[in-house]
Amino acid sequence: MSLTALKKLLIVYLLLLVPIGWLAAKYDPYQLDGDAVNYMDLADLIRAHQWSGIVNGYWHPLYPAALAIAQRVFHVTRSNELSAYYALNFLIFLVSAAAMLCFVSALVKLRRRMTPDAAPLLPLYALQLLGLGLLVIAAQRELSMSKVRPDALLQALMLFAFAMLLEALATESLIYAPLMGMFLGLAYLTKSFAFVVALLSIAVMMLFQWWIQKRKLSRVVAGGLLAAVVFALIAGPYISALSKKAHRFDFGDSGSLNYAWYVSGTGKMHLEPWMTSDFGSANVHLVHPQIVLMQNPNVYSYRAVRFGTYGDWFDPAYFNDHVTPKFNARLLLKRDARNVVLSLRYLFNHPEAWILLALLLAFGARFSFADWRSRGFWLPIVFSGAAIWGIYGLVNVEERYITLAYLLILLPIFAALRSRNSDDYATVQRTAVLLIALFAFLALGETLRTSLEERRQQSAIVPAAWYSPAIFGAAKGLAAMGVQPGDEIACVGLSACSVDTYWQRLAGVRTLTEVYNASDAHLAEQLQNLPNRPQLYDVVRSQGAKVLVGMFDPGEMNAKTPASEGWVRLGATNYYALPLNLPAHPADATPYQTPWTEQRQVAP
Repeated sequence: MSLTALKKLLIVYLLLLVPIGWLAAKYDPYQLDGDAVNYMDLADLIRAHQWSGIVNGYWHPLYPAALAIAQRVFHVTRSNELSAYYALNFLIFLVSAAAMLCFVSALVKLRRRMTPDAAPLLPLYALQLLGLGLLVIAAQRELSMSKVRPDALLQALMLFAFAMLLEALATESLIYAPLMGMFLGLAYLTKSFAFVVALLSIAVMMLFQWWIQKRKLSRVVAGGLLAAVVFALIAGPYISALSKKAHRFDFGDSGSLNYAWYVSGTGKMHLEPWMTSDFGSANVHLVHPQIVLMQNPNVYSYRAVRFGTYGDWFDPAYFNDHVTPKFNARLLLKRDARNVVLSLRYLFNHPEAWILLALLLAFGARFSFADWRSRGFWLPIVFSGAAIWGIYGLVNVEERYITLAYLLILLPIFAALRSRNSDDYATVQRTAVLLIALFAFLALGETLRTSLEERRQQSAIVPAAWYSPAIFGAAKGLAAMGVQPGDEIACVGLSACSVDTYWQRLAGVRTLTEVYNASDAHLAEQLQNLPNRPQLYDVVRSQGAKVLVGMFDPGEMNAKTPASEGWVRLGATNYYALPLNLPAHPADATPYQTPWTEQRQVAP
C-alpha cells in the first residue's frame, strides 16, 4: 500500500472516528462511582469561587474545572448534568486522538534522526492507525466516556508531554522543552501522580541528550531548566496552596495514602486513634479524626468537612492527616505479587495488540533493539512507560492507571520492527500495514456495533443512556417524602453511603452522618438484631438528619422483619428512607424535576 493510499485511509479513519465516538459517548450507559461525585462537587465549588473547598489534597482541580465549564456551556441542572459531562468526555477523547497523532509523529521523527539508513517496517501513518486503534479499545473498556473521572484527560496531557519530549530529542530547538513542562504542569493539576512523572521525564530528557546524543551540557541544562521552570509556574501555585493548608510541603496526598492503604495495611476509612490494629505498618497520629457519635454500631459525623455531598470521601486527606506510611519489605513484596497478577490480567484483557505483534513476527517482521546507544530511539519512551507501570505496580494497579504505560511501551516496540529479509521487505511491509488497518477498523467497528446495541437496548428502558432508574428513583423518592435540596441526611450500609453517592447529589442533600456497616448482606436483619436500635435512631435524629437512607433487600422489608417498620421505599428502587426530622405534611414539597415527562420515560 502506497503512502498516499495509507494517508487517505488514515483520513477516512479520523472522519469515522468522530461520529462513531459521539455515538459511543451518547449511548454509553451509566457507570458512575464514588469518585465521580467528588469531582462534580468540586466543579460546583469552582463555579461558586469557594477556593477553600477547591484546594484538596486528594482530588486535583483541572478536571473539575472542565466540568464547571461544561455546566456553564450547557446550562445544566442536577437532573440532566450527566449529558454535559458525557459531551465533555467525548471532547477529551478527541483531544486524546490528537495527542496520539502528535506522539506517534514525534516518535517517528526521532526514529528517522537516529536510524537514517534503516528501513523500518511500519511507516508513520500505519503507526498512527495503530495508536488510534489502541485508543479506541481503551475507550471501550477502562477509559469509557461515561465514567466521570480524570484518567482520560491525564492520558491525553501526558501523551502531549511525551510528544514534546520526543520532539526535543529529535530536534535542536529549545521550544519543545517548555512545552513539555506546560503539559506536565497541566497533567499535575489533573492528578498528583504527574508530579513524579514530570521529574522523571525532565531527567530522562536531559540524560538522553547528554549521554546518548552527546549534546553540549549547557544546552542540555538549558532545556531541563526551561521545562522545570514552566512546570513550576503552572503547578507551583497549587502546590503552595496545598502546602499552606497542610502546614508542610505537599504536592498531593493520594500517593502516600494509597501506599498506606494498599501496602502498609492501614485502614482506608473510619480510622480512629484507638484502632491500633488497623494502623498496619504506618505511623498514625491523626490530627482531626472523624467524630464518633456512637459505638456498636459505629456512627460517624462528617460535619467537620464544610463541603461535599458525602463528607468522608470528599476530602480523605483531611481525616487521614498525619497517616505516614513506612517501608516494609514483606508487605511490599506481598502487594507487588498481587499487582503482578493484576498486570497479567490487564494484558489478557488487551490481547489484540499482542496477537497483532505475533502475526507480524510470523509474517517476517523482526525486532531491531541492537546497538541501543546509537539507534535506540525507543529507549526513553519505553523506559518512561516501564517506570510509570513500576510506580503503580508498587502500590495499586488498576487498568485505567496503566493504560498510558501500556501505550508508551507498545508503540515504540512496533516502531522498532523491521523486515527479517531485505528481499521480502515490500511484501512484509504491505502485509503488516494491511493487518494494522484491519486491526484499527475492527476496533472502530466494534465500537459502532456496541453503541448501536446499547441504543437498541436502552430505547425501551431509559430516556437517556446516563439515566439510572435506581439512582434517579431514589432522588425522586426523597423529594416526594419532603426532603429538600440543602437538607442534611444520614445513611446506613456500604452501598447507600459510599459505593455510588450520586443519588445524594441528585437530591441536593449532604450526608453528614453515617451508620457504618461493612456489609449490606441482610441489612434489615442486622438492624433487627441491634438491641439499641431506638438509641441509634435517636442519635442520628439528634444530628438534624431529615431521613436515614439505606439499600435493602425488598424481600426482607415486611412484617417478618419488624425493624423494617417505618421505612419508606423510594420509588421502585432498593433504597429505603426512615423519616427522622421531616415535616408532618410533605405534600407541599417541591417535586423532583426531570427534563422529560413520565410518558416519555416509558416510550419505546
